[in-house]
Amino acid sequence: MTDMTKTNSTTKTNTMVKIAIFAAMAAILMLFSFPIPFAPPFMKIDFADVATLVSGFALGPIAGVITVILKNIINLLLNGTTTAYVGELSNIIVNSTFVLVSSLYYNRNRTFKNAVIGLVLGVIAMTIVATLSNYFVIFPLYAKAMYGGDVNGFVELIQPINSMADSFMNIMIFAVVPFNIVKGILNAGVTILIYKKISSIFKKF
Repeated sequence: MTDMTKTNSTTKTNTMVKIAIFAAMAAILMLFSFPIPFAPPFMKIDFADVATLVSGFALGPIAGVITVILKNIINLLLNGTTTAYVGELSNIIVNSTFVLVSSLYYNRNRTFKNAVIGLVLGVIAMTIVATLSNYFVIFPLYAKAMYGGDVNGFVELIQPINSMADSFMNIMIFAVVPFNIVKGILNAGVTILIYKKISSIFKKF
């Protein structure tokens, strides 16, 4: 084995270890979640995206997406599912979009300005993907599992806490969209505050 091969092997191992650590951190952060008044009770805010975003910023977009997937696998192993795996599928789709878009932009030129722009673009992309995927895929799948396929069951569930969510389309506009914007901004803000500190620690490995 040449020195170059040894170096590449060590680098890959180092990256895999870091991804595993970030995924474990994200899975732990998923445990501390809270609802917001206008969103469905099964949609809760947590700060797991902070760990996956830092992973994407520090190790690259693909590493960030892998971290999202591993986070969900770890969470499933620890806690199982309460949404017939639909929630986990949604989490992978939406959060992967957030991490991928944000870290792709940031890794073009690693500056504070690009980090902020990347996160803003990530929040926008995440919100669009979340709205479309929830409307066409996630909510219908969840309705099939919980309400026999009738998406109007969500209206009865959500309207008492959000009077504007009086139709399936309005659930997307007045619940799903603001939920993802709020979650995205909170996670992006914390990421901006702690990224440099965490990345400097991991550079020492």
